[in-house]
Amino acid sequence: MNRRALPPAALGAWFTARGWEPFAFQRKVWAAAARGQSGLLHATTGAGKTYAVWFAALGRALRQRAAGDDDGHGRGLRVLWLTPMRALAADTQRALEAPLAELLPGWRVGLRTGDTPNAERARQAEAPPAALVTTPESLSLMLSQADAARRLQHVDMVIVDEWHELMGNKRGVQTQLALARLRHWQPGLVVWGLSATLGNLPRARQVLLGDADAQGVLVQGRLPKRVVVDTLVPPNPSRFPWGGHLGIEMLQPVIDEIDRHATTLVFTNTRSQAEIWYQKLLDARPDWAGVLALHHGSLDPALRGWVEEGLKSGRLKAVVSTSSLDLGVDFLPVERVLQVGSPKGVARLLQRAGRSGHAPGRVSRVTLVPTHSLELLEAAAAIRAVAARRIESRRAPDKPLDVLVQHLVTVALGGGFRSADLLAEVRRTDAYRTLSDAEWQWALDFVARGGQSLVVYPEYRRVLPDDDGVYRVPDAAIGRRHRMGIGTIVSDAAMQVRFLNGTRLGSIEESFIARLRRGDRFLFGGRRLEFVRSHEMTAFVRPATGRRGAVPRWQGGQMPLSSELAHAALERLQRAARGRFPGPEMRALRPLLELQARWSALPAADVLVAESMRSREGQHLFLYPFAGRLVHVGLAALLAYRVGARQPASFSIAVNDYGFELLCATPVDWSALLATPAAAQRLLTTDALLEDVLAGLNATELSRRRFREIARVAGLVFQGYPGQARSARQLQASSSLFFDVFQRHDAGNLLLGQAEREVLEQELELGRLRETLTELTQRRLAFVELRRATPFGFPLMVERLREALSTEALTDRVARLLRELERAAAPR
Repeated sequence: MNRRALPPAALGAWFTARGWEPFAFQRKVWAAAARGQSGLLHATTGAGKTYAVWFAALGRALRQRAAGDDDGHGRGLRVLWLTPMRALAADTQRALEAPLAELLPGWRVGLRTGDTPNAERARQAEAPPAALVTTPESLSLMLSQADAARRLQHVDMVIVDEWHELMGNKRGVQTQLALARLRHWQPGLVVWGLSATLGNLPRARQVLLGDADAQGVLVQGRLPKRVVVDTLVPPNPSRFPWGGHLGIEMLQPVIDEIDRHATTLVFTNTRSQAEIWYQKLLDARPDWAGVLALHHGSLDPALRGWVEEGLKSGRLKAVVSTSSLDLGVDFLPVERVLQVGSPKGVARLLQRAGRSGHAPGRVSRVTLVPTHSLELLEAAAAIRAVAARRIESRRAPDKPLDVLVQHLVTVALGGGFRSADLLAEVRRTDAYRTLSDAEWQWALDFVARGGQSLVVYPEYRRVLPDDDGVYRVPDAAIGRRHRMGIGTIVSDAAMQVRFLNGTRLGSIEESFIARLRRGDRFLFGGRRLEFVRSHEMTAFVRPATGRRGAVPRWQGGQMPLSSELAHAALERLQRAARGRFPGPEMRALRPLLELQARWSALPAADVLVAESMRSREGQHLFLYPFAGRLVHVGLAALLAYRVGARQPASFSIAVNDYGFELLCATPVDWSALLATPAAAQRLLTTDALLEDVLAGLNATELSRRRFREIARVAGLVFQGYPGQARSARQLQASSSLFFDVFQRHDAGNLLLGQAEREVLEQELELGRLRETLTELTQRRLAFVELRRATPFGFPLMVERLREALSTEALTDRVARLLRELERAAAPR
């Protein structure tokens, strides 16, 4: 081996002094980085990925110092550590600082995220740290500074933590573009990505490295890491489940689990659910006040920091959290992880399991807490999928032009660019490797004059060439507005929540606050609050008495079942159809499944169950593809459209992760439409799929809503200055106006096509829909005429009723339906 590829002796000595021995995969990363190679490191949570890449960076710095290329004080910023979440940043900073006193005492690790005070940012500008922990958004903001090239020219290595969290979205594209800009200044830049939960590793490396992937390496840390997944099985699971009703019924078993362990993390899938569970736990165990905490992304940064420190020190008994604590944070005292509700994906479950036993050689354990009976099936499927290591692949966005448009303005602010040079740079990324000359010219024209329809408005002439052909931002005000809008995370406008004395609690989306009247009560941050008034973008509250209160709703509430988990669930059902019920989850579910089989049939990997029923409401069709709710939305709309094209019919649609219901007030002969293979093939064909899906849905309205996000990222819509943020209604109105103008006067605007493409790919998962249709035509169809709703059909009926009834009316209606169904199911 080349001596240059050998790690400096100081690295091994640091490990030896602590009684440690570097793992083989860590040494592989050190050697590859020493040779100047970039790559992707994939290893289990808690295996030592952080020190694998950090010591690789330190090794490069030590060699450069020995060669006289560095004075030991870093020559400015040398290492960038990109993290997808603010919760990871402070923890990462502490981990990186630990070896510096002995190895590189002249180095300092800085931190820059959206929470970093302006004074600290100014200090970093004057005296840059040798390493900086930051986010993709903050890095892009740094690239927009006029002296970005001077500040970042000595960056030698970039580490992208939790790459799986970035790869599949526009933040990952933003990261790719930033890396290409850094490589422009530093062609020898070394880039390493980290992940513990990816299914398509070569593709993940390719997306990260772009055209440098040919020299990239893939290192896998195959350490023996035991992950235990089990379930808190309810004592009497209902044979007629409906979403969410079982959740709080599991409160006492969850309390018992927390009681038996020193520190427990309780994960929920939504912030609303976290607020409810925290309050229910505290109501049941008031003696846990002070040792039970809540953590999610809308809480004040100081409160989140207090919770994270309490977990590290072991001071807290339990924390109820969302995905804000999913990733990378090292909480050694955590003994147990509970997952309330289905994780909906194998990768997410493994990530959360890794919060316990977060160290090499320790066992990670996660216990699933089902919120309704059919989640027992998902639990059994998850246990099987984890054992088989069936981890979901991530798909990377292809040529999102709104991100490109934003990047053009960013680079124009950060010193300017020449068109041909930046085009070549952008094409080195995986996202834009197929960018055509016409698409590039359109993007350039869009930032230079707003395209065809906005050419008369000066504020959309954001980037113009100077006499030397260098594109720059001509107006300082445009530059300020752009820097305030950098990023690809788009959500409802957030309002600050404060007590009347000014104490800040966090932020809630404006659409929730807008519905409150003075005196209304709600739960937030683990407190019962009373709304007093709102002023500009601040909601003022006071502590409330009483036990009732609304719970804020945030975007991103429902996650679809992944393909891996769906297929594992169908495999479990196939075994159940043969009378085999392995494991406590399937044994508990057996009465429900046997009733489903008695009244209808069980779906399976080779069986598609279709049920038809006539009621006072009309003609029902229940179909169970087990493809996830997003696919089922498109599939239900597709079938409704194709049937409606043959006969006059109007349908109501309800979906869940297991199937969908079509309800028509007039008779529909589903037996003629589905009962024979030839008839089903005509209805489920992939021919004319795109045209039929677009016709079956209100595609224009879906695209209009999606365009709001695109318009914001592309800089068409400004969200407002601090303290003067525009409401969600104002933003939607502004983006809708642009949408209509482009449709009428600029039909070739590529952002319109992007909006339609994102609806199909992300909201309807068109690729997965096509795969599902192909699978369904290969399954045997079991068509059943019903007298009443089955255990699988009942939750779909409740989903539909939920949209039409108040909570109280829904509860009464469901209780009546349950009594009728249980009487019908009772032994005679």
